[in-house]
Amino acid sequence: MKINRLLFAIFLAATAVISAYAQNKQMKEGIWRGVFKVGETDVPFNFEVKKKPGNQLVLTAINGDRRDDFNAKYFSSDSLQVTMNTFEAAFFAKIENDGSLTGVHKSLVPGVNRAIPFTAQPDKSYRFVEPGKEIKPAADITGKWLVKIQSDKPVADRVAVFEQKGNKLNGIILSITGDSRELQGNVQGNEFLLSGFTGSGPSYVTGKIIDGKSIEGAIGFGVNATKFTAVKDDNAALADAYSLTFLKPGYEKLDFTFPDLNGKQVSLSDEKYKGKVVVIELMGTWCPNCIDQVSFMAPWYKENRSKGVEIIGLSFEAKDDYEFAKRTLTKLKTRYDVQYDLLFAGKNDKNEVAQKLVALKEFIAFPTTIIVGRDGKVKEIHTGFSGKGTGQFYDDYVKKWNTDLAKLIAEPLP
Repeated sequence: MKINRLLFAIFLAATAVISAYAQNKQMKEGIWRGVFKVGETDVPFNFEVKKKPGNQLVLTAINGDRRDDFNAKYFSSDSLQVTMNTFEAAFFAKIENDGSLTGVHKSLVPGVNRAIPFTAQPDKSYRFVEPGKEIKPAADITGKWLVKIQSDKPVADRVAVFEQKGNKLNGIILSITGDSRELQGNVQGNEFLLSGFTGSGPSYVTGKIIDGKSIEGAIGFGVNATKFTAVKDDNAALADAYSLTFLKPGYEKLDFTFPDLNGKQVSLSDEKYKGKVVVIELMGTWCPNCIDQVSFMAPWYKENRSKGVEIIGLSFEAKDDYEFAKRTLTKLKTRYDVQYDLLFAGKNDKNEVAQKLVALKEFIAFPTTIIVGRDGKVKEIHTGFSGKGTGQFYDDYVKKWNTDLAKLIAEPLP
């Protein structure tokens, strides 16, 4: 009996120690500063940690005015996993004795070996420059900039939009394929630094102010970076997104058949789509700009479906596997309440798109949006997508989109 009591006492003591240990290893709520190690480059990011109802731990990435929430869960007394929503990636992190984090941002795509190390510390809200260490900016780079990428191959110009307040800088880089999502950083003397993290991987811009009207630097995403030069230009604009992708001569319509999330084969020629305006999204759950487009399309569809319009998402995923695609697309469908058809079309490869959609002469980028009229003929093709963070670019897109679709919807049945 005494032995049993002794064992029980030891058990209670051990449980108390383990409980205290686990409690000591909980992430601290509040603002954090993380730093990715991308090659030799440090890319900082900020996030907030909060406990929601049900003891759910949520990390919120902060990028200018943008907020992205990610759910976290502990899988041991000092370690946690943070899933990146619809992206097949996650943080795997260990809580150190001083309360800081060490870990990696890792791809969850089978067969893809990609992990970017990071560290993070609580109670630090600055991005690049610690308070009290600011250097007076050499110039105010607020405005639009025409960006030229340095490359051995022809590359379309990009547009940068910056907003500077003292040493603080917000910005976004637009290209014909989409945008960088919101970036945040600082101006220090004649140098400026921007970074962003919204789940898929870190992005950054390092730059030097030449004379207030010209800048140079590098734009990076993940482990890849490209050099650029730019001049200030209030009229800076991208090429017309409706003129970049088109059908081959002799083609007026598209024809395809792909499985939906229930395994049912769906064709554009199905009765469901006859006599309707059909919007076709060429997309992928791995693609940040595609996700931004879905966040626009999902509520738009719910508001307009009764008018005789349908949307089909043709998804080209990171892995050419139906079960993998079903899982990633189901996450997307659930998160954004997508009520239109999502079909798995193949692997995220431009050649794959060309093989599956033979009517397309040019395919440049995901996302690409194809608009089909009530007569079944392709009316417009739009390359890329500029999200809400691009400001006027997004507003102009939405205005034209609503105008064009209203005209097509108003057309009589053929």
